[in-house]
Amino acid sequence: MALGSALLAGCYQGPGADGEGGGGDWSGTAGDDGIVEPPPSDGGVGLVGFRRLSRAELDETLHDLLGDQTRPGTQFLPEDVVDPFDNDYTHQAVSTVLIESLETMATDVSERLLADPARRDQVVGCQPSGPTDAGCMESFVTSLGRRALRRPLTAEQIESWTALGLEFAEQRSDFYEGVDTVLRLLLQHPNFIYRVEVGRPTEDAGVFRLDDYEVATRLSYFIWGTTPSDELLDLADDEALSTPEEVRAAAEWMLADTRALDRVDRFHAMWLGYYALPHPPELTTSMRDETRSLLADVIFDAPRSYLEVFRAAGSYIDDTLAELYGLPSPGSDQPTWVDYGSSGRQGLLSHGSFLSVAAKFGDTSPTQRGLLVRTRLLCQQVAPPPPNVDVDNPPESPQSDCKYDRYEAHRSEGACFGCHEQIDPIGFGLEQYDQMGRFRTVEAENPQCTITGEGSIDGQAFSGPAGLSDHVIDNELLDTCMVSQLYRLAMGHEVGEHDLRYVDDLQASFREQGHRFDALVLSLVGDEAFLYRREEG
Repeated sequence: MALGSALLAGCYQGPGADGEGGGGDWSGTAGDDGIVEPPPSDGGVGLVGFRRLSRAELDETLHDLLGDQTRPGTQFLPEDVVDPFDNDYTHQAVSTVLIESLETMATDVSERLLADPARRDQVVGCQPSGPTDAGCMESFVTSLGRRALRRPLTAEQIESWTALGLEFAEQRSDFYEGVDTVLRLLLQHPNFIYRVEVGRPTEDAGVFRLDDYEVATRLSYFIWGTTPSDELLDLADDEALSTPEEVRAAAEWMLADTRALDRVDRFHAMWLGYYALPHPPELTTSMRDETRSLLADVIFDAPRSYLEVFRAAGSYIDDTLAELYGLPSPGSDQPTWVDYGSSGRQGLLSHGSFLSVAAKFGDTSPTQRGLLVRTRLLCQQVAPPPPNVDVDNPPESPQSDCKYDRYEAHRSEGACFGCHEQIDPIGFGLEQYDQMGRFRTVEAENPQCTITGEGSIDGQAFSGPAGLSDHVIDNELLDTCMVSQLYRLAMGHEVGEHDLRYVDDLQASFREQGHRFDALVLSLVGDEAFLYRREEG
């Protein structure tokens, strides 16, 4: 049976398919009641399309809804486009492969839930008296449906899906066969797979005011990366997410939840490219734990200026990383604070997580590292190489085997010069740290080649991660980019012309509030524009 897949395939044909922003069975607040509200007085409302849950969001949602820890989205669904985040709706499309994968995932998730009596009973929430226990089935449909579709079901939905569950339960003389039918339908329903925002029309044509359930969903997936909790839905029931002040108040207690740290950790990993490291599991875990621990310290445990993430004089490392970095061993397999001393390291850019990104040809790549800094850390555009340029082989020099000499052609002549002069000098400034974050003074394959670690960015010399960190902080480049990237994560699209007022205000308030990351999150969700959406043309 493929009830949910048929629903998704038949009812949804992409944003704007029916001329009204989407077709089919969209439960939600339709803009057809004639209500017209004033839009935000100072604008800032960006374009928002239908956003499908990313695989990671789906995994977290299924964990919170059903206690499923197997990461089914990652197992079964096609990979998301990551550029740099995985929730950009402009990269999402409906396909036959997606629909079939959703059906396979829903079947697997339901089968494993029903095979686990403890999890099953917790999700169902009642003990059926028999195969046709209508009260228990209705209670299950009402409760799980509210959490799965992120708003209360309509009376018609409750009646229809309860009847459907009872029909299958009666046919097979098993109440849980009916549960299986309803569960698979919910897990393939468009309102589960997509974050549907409809809202009410405003005086500004094409701008809509979100209802409280839509705000709860936007808030939850931004701060937690998962479906709204019962507490958030209760606030929506009470219309207590209707003002910027109410949304900000909800966000304050949400930031105290460990899921907020998970989300902040993932934001940084995707923004800076280290969400997937090319190392054995133990080393990968050590590196990710190091960076997560520093973020937790600066942003959550003792909130202070976010710039400390990049200027920290030490780090949380275990014995494995201490040996790798050449630092004193903390005598622990858990992240423990160790001072950098005179090692020359400083902040996150010294971490193995960041320094492991952008390797090529079995070694560090000055070009790829420079490109990473330009595009990710600074949010700057760099043109792609011409189509006739061979990027699959390392540069060569007839005079020398040393990397600096081999890259000389990039910097001195030809069509490549314009771009490489922007990126290669940055990469060479990090060259004393290999693709695992170890310090070195000579090339591993060519020990006769000395590595100076001298580089430059925009004509200013620097050496090592500390020098790069100081440059981007002193020139206010880091916070400008980070704020834009956080907004992009929250809204699921690149910053466009309609978003500029919103983002400019966030960047200004970030500086005014001492670069506090937690304050930035509250400013983002506490802006009036957070309560609105702008329809695509």
